[in-house]
Amino acid sequence: MATSQKLTDHFLSCTICTEVFDKPCTLVCNHTFCRKCIVNYTKTRPEAIRAKSLLCPFCRKMTKVSAPERPMEEWADDVKPIFLIQGLLDSFGPGSKDTTNCTYCQEHGETTLAVACCSVCDDALCEKCTGAHNRIPSFRNHDVTDLSGEVKVKGKRKAMCKEHKQESLEFLCQDCKKAVCQKCCILYHRKCDAVVTITSQMVTMKTELTEMKKSLSNKEGETTLRVKEQKLQEQRERDHYSLMKSHIHSACQKVIDRAKKKERKLLDRMEDISHKHIGQLKADIKTGEMSAGDVEAVGDADLKEGGRIASFTFRQDTDKLIKALDDLELGEIEVLYESVLDLKATPVLQDTIDITVAGDRSKPMPSDVTVLVVNDTDTVVVTDWYNHSMKSFYVKNNQTQHSKLRLSGDPWSVTKLTHDQVAVTVPDTQQIVTVKVKPDLELLTTMRTSKQYWGITSLTPSTLAAGSHSALCVDILDMTGNVLRSISSRHKGNNILQYPNFLSTRTGNILVSDWGTKRVVCLTPEGDVVFSYSPTGDTALECPRGITSTDTGDILVTDYRQHRVIHLTESGQFVRNILTEEGGITCPVGVCVDPSGYMYVCLGTKGVVKVFTCLACLT
Repeated sequence: MATSQKLTDHFLSCTICTEVFDKPCTLVCNHTFCRKCIVNYTKTRPEAIRAKSLLCPFCRKMTKVSAPERPMEEWADDVKPIFLIQGLLDSFGPGSKDTTNCTYCQEHGETTLAVACCSVCDDALCEKCTGAHNRIPSFRNHDVTDLSGEVKVKGKRKAMCKEHKQESLEFLCQDCKKAVCQKCCILYHRKCDAVVTITSQMVTMKTELTEMKKSLSNKEGETTLRVKEQKLQEQRERDHYSLMKSHIHSACQKVIDRAKKKERKLLDRMEDISHKHIGQLKADIKTGEMSAGDVEAVGDADLKEGGRIASFTFRQDTDKLIKALDDLELGEIEVLYESVLDLKATPVLQDTIDITVAGDRSKPMPSDVTVLVVNDTDTVVVTDWYNHSMKSFYVKNNQTQHSKLRLSGDPWSVTKLTHDQVAVTVPDTQQIVTVKVKPDLELLTTMRTSKQYWGITSLTPSTLAAGSHSALCVDILDMTGNVLRSISSRHKGNNILQYPNFLSTRTGNILVSDWGTKRVVCLTPEGDVVFSYSPTGDTALECPRGITSTDTGDILVTDYRQHRVIHLTESGQFVRNILTEEGGITCPVGVCVDPSGYMYVCLGTKGVVKVFTCLACLT
C-alpha cells in the first residue's frame, strides 16, 4: 500500500468519524479531531457545555473555547491543528498529489498524461498503466476514477473492508447483521451460525429493497396527496374564518346602527323640547317690553300647545342598560370536534366523577349522561334517579364545579337537543323537561305527555323519539309532547319491544336498547327494522341499558348484570367486550362519547361516572 494511504489510514483520520480530517483542530491534550465531530460530541456532554469547553473523548480533558458566547457550532473554529498534522495533510491528504502525469511513468523517467487515479494506491495512471493496473488480481477491486469527468472506470468495483484494506466484503453475517471480509470471518465470526455469501443474498435483498422502494414511493405519494389536501383544508378554513368574522362584524354593526338610531331619536326629541322651552323663556323676557294684553295672548298660545314647560331632564336606568347589554346575544360559536376514539385500543381510566353533591337526600344513582361544550367548557350532564335531580359538572378556573337542578320526579334518560340544551324524561310524572346548560342548569319547559316515557333521543331539531313501557312502543314526538307517529312493538309476528329503556340516534335511525327482549334494535322513523341484535351464548345480552353511537358508526351498549360495555358494528355485529368487570365496570347504566373521544359510563350502584380514553396515541 502507498505511504500516503498508510498516513491517511493511521495518522490523518478522525477517530470519531473514521474519515480523513475535515477542518482538523488539535485540543490541549494534543488529540486531533474534525471540528464538526468534536463539537457534536461536546453537545452530548452537559458538563462540557456548562464549562464552555471542548471535551476530548479519549482523555476527557477540556479545552476552553475563546468565545463561548458564540453558537456552539463555532466553538472549534479558532482551535487550529498542530503543525505536523497540517503539514501531513498538505503533503499527503486528499487533493495533495499531482495527478496531471502518470505516477508509474514518472518513476521510469517518462512524462505521460494521467487519465485515471487509484484512490487505494494513491497513484495517477495513464491509459496504458490503467490497463496494467486492472490486470493485477489484487488490484482489480481498487477504486479507480476517470480524471476527465470524475466518473468511475468501467470494471469491477467491490466494497473493501475498512480493517483489512486489501480484502473485499464478500460475506454477510446474519447474526451480527454486518458485511464482512474473509479475514473477518476467520478472526471474529467463527462462532456465528449464519455467515453466508453476499452473492447468495443478492436476489432476496434486491426483492426486499424493490418492495421497500415501492412501499416508500406509495407512502410518499399518499403523504404528498394528504399534505395537498391539508393545505386546501387550511385555505378553506381561512376562508370560512374570514366569512364568520364578517358575519360577526355585520351582527355587531346592526346592533350599533340600531343604537345610533335610538340615539338620534332621543337627540331629536331633546332638541324639540329644548327649542320649545327656550322659546318660552324668550317670551318671558319680552313681557317687560310688551303690553299686558300682548303678554296674555302669548301665554294663551303656549298653553294651547300643551302647557308651559317648567324643566326637562334625561333619565337613564344604568343597571337596566348594562343588563340588557350583558344579555345581548350576537350569536353563538359552535365547535365540532373531530373524534379521535380508537375502539381497537385498550380503554384507559382517565377520571372518576363522584356525582354526590351537597343537599342529596340519598346515595346518588346516575342513570344517564351526556357531554356538551358550552362556551368552550366541557360540561358533563347527569341524571340522578334517587335524588330527583339533574346535575352538571365542569372545570372553571382550574377547579371542578357543579350545578344541581331539582325536578318534580325521578329523571331517567337525557338527550342533547342543541349545543346548550338537553331534554330529559321523568317517567313517574309523565313529563319531558328541557333544560338549558350554561354550564349551570336552568329549567326551560315542562311537557306533559300521555304516556310514561323512559328512553329518549333527538331525531331532528323539532322531533324526539321516546320509548314507553306501558304502551310497548317508540313514539315520534314534537317539541310540545304531541305524538306524531307510534312504532309498534310487533314486527313480523315477533315482539321486538318490551322495555325500551334507552335510545340513541344514528344517521336518522333509532337505536333501541330493550331490557325486556334483551336485544338491540335499529328502527327507521317509519318503523322498519334495520337490524336486530339478540345473540345467544357468550355474546348474549342479559340486561342491556345505555346505548350510544360514535362518529364512525360503531355502537356501544352497556349490560347492567354482566358488568360490561359491548362494542357492535354499525350493522349490529358483535366486535368485543370493550370494558368488563376486570376493568372496573360494575352495573353500568348510561354511556356516551364526547366530541373529544372520551367515553363516559354511569355506574349506578357506585354513584359515579367513569371516564375512559381509547385514543390511538395510547395504544
